[in-house]
Amino acid sequence: MAEQIMEGVSPTRMDLLEIRKKLVLAEKGHKILEEKRDSLVEKFFGVIHTRNELAKQLDDDFKGSFQSLIQAQMILGEKKVEEISYVTPEVGEVDFETDNIMGVKIPKINPENITTEIQPSYDFIETCSKLDDTQKDFKQLLKKLIELADLEGSIKSLAVEIEKTKRRVNVLENNLIPKLHATRKYIEMQLEEREREDFFRRKRIKAVMDAKKE
Repeated sequence: MAEQIMEGVSPTRMDLLEIRKKLVLAEKGHKILEEKRDSLVEKFFGVIHTRNELAKQLDDDFKGSFQSLIQAQMILGEKKVEEISYVTPEVGEVDFETDNIMGVKIPKINPENITTEIQPSYDFIETCSKLDDTQKDFKQLLKKLIELADLEGSIKSLAVEIEKTKRRVNVLENNLIPKLHATRKYIEMQLEEREREDFFRRKRIKAVMDAKKE
């Protein structure tokens, strides 16, 4: 299969210099993008590992929290626990910020406005310690759920950027750089052929002139 060359290129020294400059820039860009891709992939798997570990913790925490909830319902009754849940104070609202990883803008949850230090809004006399445990457990779950959501957002953003970077690397590696190499080779061969033709032409002219002198 013949190598493709760039369109609109003339076999001149000026075009050769331009192609060489483009080739240097393309190879530098390719290297930078490869490094970026590798760093993003490393970060991606690091975040996935953190997410997986946190998800395992949440599974265990949810089991413990729901066990406390069930025990509170057994002691107080499901209706009573449901009534108490209606007067639970709001914990606040999350804010969204933007983090920057290798030039990639990633949405980040700021949990500063979320408070888990809320005093129980129910009467201790009419409740039980298991309900206290339930409220405490679910407060802790809230923090971890926000952290998990934050990690999931980072994973999605990194995955999108990795795919974009991979496509750019592939375009440079399999299209632009090979074309630039082929074009440079083509121009160099054309210029060398011209130089050989000029050399033999000058040689013939010199031979003719020398013959006339004799």
